[in-house]
Amino acid sequence: MTAPKLLSDRAPYSAIVDRPAWHAPNGARMLVWIIVNVEHWSIEGAMPRTVLSPPMGQPLLPDLPNWAWHEYGMRVGFWRFFDALGERGITPTLAINGVVCKSYPRIAKAAHEAGWEFMGHGFVQGPMHKVNDQALAIAQTVDAIASLTGSAPLGWESPGLTETDETLDVLSEAGIRYVADWVLDDQPVWLQARPRPMLSIPYTVEINDIPMMLLQAHSAEEFYRRGLAQLDRLWLDSAKHTRVMSISIHPYIMGVPHRIAQLERLLDAVLAKPEVRLCTGAEIAQCYEKQIPAPSSS
Repeated sequence: MTAPKLLSDRAPYSAIVDRPAWHAPNGARMLVWIIVNVEHWSIEGAMPRTVLSPPMGQPLLPDLPNWAWHEYGMRVGFWRFFDALGERGITPTLAINGVVCKSYPRIAKAAHEAGWEFMGHGFVQGPMHKVNDQALAIAQTVDAIASLTGSAPLGWESPGLTETDETLDVLSEAGIRYVADWVLDDQPVWLQARPRPMLSIPYTVEINDIPMMLLQAHSAEEFYRRGLAQLDRLWLDSAKHTRVMSISIHPYIMGVPHRIAQLERLLDAVLAKPEVRLCTGAEIAQCYEKQIPAPSSS
């Protein structure tokens, strides 16, 4: 296989109406996976995101208010997610910075004991373009997760969904089987990578609390309203081709008191929808790969 010249060349164009059929397990017509993102924000550096602008327009370190905004999610918001999902019997996928396994062991251990899938989310929270040694950072993340859970992760979501030209190859070499960075489809898609093709599982910037709440500044109710509309339309589309819906949440955003009820409403709507199966990312990847195997990498 010739190395792609551009990152976008790794995903050759494919019209969804031209693909072979694949089927969700257990008679379902569509699949939904929920991604809980947990990150380590170091107070020693610039924050990955901010809720307050710096006083007098001058960035200051340490940035206590913005660090504390995120820390609330780890201390309180995560546990609202934990209860909401557990009470409904939902097993999510945990996108986790590798360092969180040691910096927030209470969270990591609780998720593992509850049977959540662990998906690599960088070793620390920062774009892959700024990582000096991607192979090392990915290996550290895989090792941290394996040390805690007893098994290496199958999936990967880069911080900020960022990738460089080499990221997919490095992930493939590390044994990662699927990624959640490519928000370009409603079905899994095979991506060119070495030594083995990489499966892209549908992720979302639509039913995602960062763009919806922080960038677009919607009310909490919009999360439920938009999520329900997404669910209903993908359910209709799935009559012809199985579709995948993703819901991406962060403890410091949807885990706050005035938003959590809207997430719970959406979870209840998903559970009430007939012929919808809640899965982890790994379950979706395994289901798809059994029916649509990876293309030859030769």
